[in-house]
Parts: sequence; structure tokens; C-alpha cells
Amino acid sequence: MPEAPTGTGPRRRAVLAAALVPLAAAAGCSGEEAPRTPASGQQPAPKDAVVMVIRHAEKPYAGDSGWDEDGEDDAGSLAGRGWRRAEELPRLFPPAKGAALPRPAAVFAAGGKGAPVRCRQTVTALATALRTPVRAEFAVGAEPALAHAVLAGPMPALVCWEHTGIPRLVRALGAHQVLGLPASWPDRYDLVWQFTRRSGRWSFRELPQQLLSGDA
Repeated sequence: MPEAPTGTGPRRRAVLAAALVPLAAAAGCSGEEAPRTPASGQQPAPKDAVVMVIRHAEKPYAGDSGWDEDGEDDAGSLAGRGWRRAEELPRLFPPAKGAALPRPAAVFAAGGKGAPVRCRQTVTALATALRTPVRAEFAVGAEPALAHAVLAGPMPALVCWEHTGIPRLVRALGAHQVLGLPASWPDRYDLVWQFTRRSGRWSFRELPQQLLSGDA
């Protein structure tokens, strides 16, 4: 009887059966599915975060002047009420009695070359009380870089920013789609926006500061 051509008939079936033996042994005979490995390139869930955002304290009215740390007139500095708010700001955080917010582990303020100093003035007393330096290397307009630094650093974090740039900061954080978030910062100086990320999901709450007479 002539030999069957290579790759056809019984001989081909025998070769295939022999090739499948190691595969069957590897998979096992119990019918259980082999363990699955994580998908290649899958990203871990982002770490939990708490980011508190405030506007700088009160600035001078149009045509008026604030004053700097030395008491000199300076239109780019805080007004008198703004300085009083800055002095009272530590009362919002532990170890102050009845504090409603977590103690910041990092403090950021708008800065950069030629930037107004009101944000840094607002958080100076707080940073001193916390014994934490103020990070002011980011200018208004650099919100993506600021957000990256905030989320990469210790938590909780506090950011004092110009109100026009706060929506850009929130978007850069990835928290812009949370329920209840206003489209822009209200025309107020006495609020705190707190963003909390748990298991990759952001939540939001707005809190009144209630530090000075006349605060809502």
C-alpha cells in the first residue's frame, strides 16, 4: 500500500493528536479555566485625594489700595478685610477646636514671576501655623502643571487661586463633571470647595468659611 502523502489522511491526524497532548496536560483535565493575567498596559486606579480650593481673600475696591506686609500701600495686595481673613484662616483646620476641614499636608498658592501676591498673602498665616511651606511656583494659566503637582503630593492639599482660573484647575484635576459643581466661582471670598476622590470617583461639597462678621 503506498504511503499517504505528507499532511493528509491518518498520518496527519496522528501528528495533530500528538501535538495536542502537551496542551491538554497544561490546561488540566478538570475543566477549570486557566488563570487570567491582567490586560497588558492596564492602568492602576488613581490614588485617593482630598483637594480644598479657596479664592484669595478680599482685594481693594476699584480706586482704593491695599497694603503689603510692611503696611505700605499696594494695589496688588490684600485689603484690610482680606488681611483679617488671612489671619483667621487657621481656624478652619485642626488643631483648631471644631474645625470642619481636614488639616492640609500641602499648601499651594498662585505665584510665578510678576504674579499678584494676594494668594500667597492669604495663606501665609495658615502655612506658618501648619509649619508647611507655601508652594508658589505655578502661575495662573498653568493649572495642568499645578494639578499634576497637587495630585502627586501629600494629601490633603489646599490651593489658594485666582477665581478666574479655578474652573481650569478643577478641569485639570479631572473633577469638573461632579454633581452640584458651579460653572464658575461665585463673587465671594468666604467659601471653600472641597473635592474628594475615592476609588477613582470625585465628589464635591461647598462650605462657608464663616470667619468674619458678614460672612454668609
